[in-house]
Amino acid sequence: MMIVTALQLQQIKSHAELIYPNECCGLLLGKITPEGSFLIEVQETENSWTDEIREDLFIQTGTTRDRFYIAPKVLLQVQKQTRARQLVIIGVYHSHPDHLAIPSAMDQEIAWPEYSYMIVALNQGKVTDIKCWKLDQDHQFQSEEIVLTEVPK
Repeated sequence: MMIVTALQLQQIKSHAELIYPNECCGLLLGKITPEGSFLIEVQETENSWTDEIREDLFIQTGTTRDRFYIAPKVLLQVQKQTRARQLVIIGVYHSHPDHLAIPSAMDQEIAWPEYSYMIVALNQGKVTDIKCWKLDQDHQFQSEEIVLTEVPK
């Protein structure tokens, strides 16, 4: 389960609405415990999707309206910063403008099993849903419960 505060969810939703009609993206920083993944901080990132990335990944179509990409140098920088604060990257979030909050085929292709994936659905620029997903041992997404808490641990 992903344990979050209402303020953290609002930050993610606001980011999605601000970036609409493009996909927003960011990293979820926190701690993983036997009770669940505790979100401590939301780290907004730039959607670095470009035609060059699309070509490098051998993908036929896609723009920032339906794809996201977090640059590897950003991931490395955030990993170093979080390690120094005794946190880890526990997941990734991104938006699906005018689509459901369910993983796409592309989401499944690029997902890593150790991360949770929070997806924000928007309809005409307004958030309509937010869901969390995690890969199982067969590389299939399974729903992950989002639990609200008052204060992050």
